[in-house]
Amino acid sequence: MGITKTIGFSEEITAMADTLKVLGHPARLSIMHYLANTPSCICNDIVMELPLAQPTISRHLSELKRVGLIQGEISGKNICYCINSQKWQEVLQYLETITISLSNAKKC
Repeated sequence: MGITKTIGFSEEITAMADTLKVLGHPARLSIMHYLANTPSCICNDIVMELPLAQPTISRHLSELKRVGLIQGEISGKNICYCINSQKWQEVLQYLETITISLSNAKKC
């Protein structure tokens, strides 16, 4: 897959596209689901939940953190991750706006 063309699109659209693209991976969705059901988490806990190696999970966590969907806090030798609720609300609001627009649009 090539580089995504972003010239000509608003910064908001480009950032949201990047966020949704990051969410488009089953491992990342699984991590988000796990974190949603866990008050806080240590990376090794996620490794026990997913059928992936620790370095692979760390890479997925890095991508989720890069777009701001999760935040991590160092606790000793571990990093505790949780969902960034403000960013998640932005995603939900964006999707809600599109949903409302679609429900008001002419049907083909």
